[in-house]
Amino acid sequence: MNSFRLDDFLAGWIAGGSSVIMGHPLDTVKTRLQAGRGYKNTLHCILKIYQKESVSGFFKGLSFPLATITLYNSVVFGIFSNSLRLLSQLHHGDKSHPPSIQDLTLASMMTGLVSVGVGAPVDLVKIRLQMQSQPLLAENLRLAGDGPVRTVGVQSQRLYRGPLHCIGTILQSEGIPGLYRGAGAMILRDIPGYTLYFIPYTLLCNWLNPDSSSSPHPCSIWLAGGLAGSLSWVTATPADVVKSRLQADSLSQRKYRGVLHCVVHSYQTEGLRVFFRGTAVNVIRGFPMSATMFLSYELSLKFFRSL
Repeated sequence: MNSFRLDDFLAGWIAGGSSVIMGHPLDTVKTRLQAGRGYKNTLHCILKIYQKESVSGFFKGLSFPLATITLYNSVVFGIFSNSLRLLSQLHHGDKSHPPSIQDLTLASMMTGLVSVGVGAPVDLVKIRLQMQSQPLLAENLRLAGDGPVRTVGVQSQRLYRGPLHCIGTILQSEGIPGLYRGAGAMILRDIPGYTLYFIPYTLLCNWLNPDSSSSPHPCSIWLAGGLAGSLSWVTATPADVVKSRLQADSLSQRKYRGVLHCVVHSYQTEGLRVFFRGTAVNVIRGFPMSATMFLSYELSLKFFRSL
């Protein structure tokens, strides 16, 4: 029997759009904390962005993720749900059979791997746009006149006029591989990350809704989705820090040669704590984003299947 359904992709598209609007301001804060400089903590980062860039600073780069993360989440939910039905069909002979932990794990890992193909370029452009107003350190910049080499702060120029210009500039200077800078770190983030995203969500929904014959209550979906999102981000933050640093590392100020070099250099210069930078923002942001995403997905799916 055919287990493929298109409505999972459509519902994922709607869920992605709603989650982007909900979470983008804190995503900007998270990116600045992980890849920027000069921030003491989350609150200090929020205040500095507001003081220097006003409210609009929190929405830098929103148009591109709004247009593309909807596609990304469409892929994520579509692949996960269709993979789960296929695995249930193969293992139990019935695509509607309740999935086992093994089925959930395999479907989550497949989703994490495949999603990088769409997600890596989206994240790269979003981060490059978010980081444009950051001051860059001109290390070893020899100033005119006598005197030793000094390290000074220089305000970065706006390299990109918008998402399309950003993509064109990256393709021109780095080729297609440039759009996938940080993809290795993203795989390390998303394979375990989605496993600890979909499995807790499914288990929590089942626990909150013992009567499997009825659909989960929207409040149960919202709570399970939010808790699953926060848990997933706690474990995914170290790899997310590495990914953000690699993607913010433009060709003109290239600092890291790859994932391993980024990990070693970050540890040597900033210690182990650097890999947990932005964890609080991720956890706080993860709850409403994931709660909104799962609720939008389930309600949209219910609507499409009622037609």
